[in-house]
Amino acid sequence: MAGDGLITVQSRFGVTETIDRLAEVVKRAGLVVFARIDHAAGARDVGAALRPTELLIFGNPRGGTPLMQDSQLAGIDLPVKALGWEDEQGNAWLSYNDPHWIAGRHGLGDVSRAAVAAIATGMEKVIAAAAGMDQS
Repeated sequence: MAGDGLITVQSRFGVTETIDRLAEVVKRAGLVVFARIDHAAGARDVGAALRPTELLIFGNPRGGTPLMQDSQLAGIDLPVKALGWEDEQGNAWLSYNDPHWIAGRHGLGDVSRAAVAAIATGMEKVIAAAAGMDQS
């Protein structure tokens, strides 16, 4: 984990396919996809250029609600999200906020420890599957 709380994983696929895969994986895991934002399309709409960049916002109220009950301001970081983006060399990446960093940011206590650990494990699994890095 970098000091900024972000975890970044390289994808074997392009940005759009990676986000498509992520959306499918999270749905199969019983999570809800709340939104998908194509930042590059937004840039095109205003006549600007941006390499492929897409954000997927997803989660499950069963996981996030206990964190917000512990510290309501945790809602600024929930539901969880992952950013698919392309670097200057054309490589695709998935970046997301480390759930443990979110917990530290909001001073979440022992009550939230199990939920944070479950979210962290779940994020690792869905990100790895979407990026083509799962070990199954």
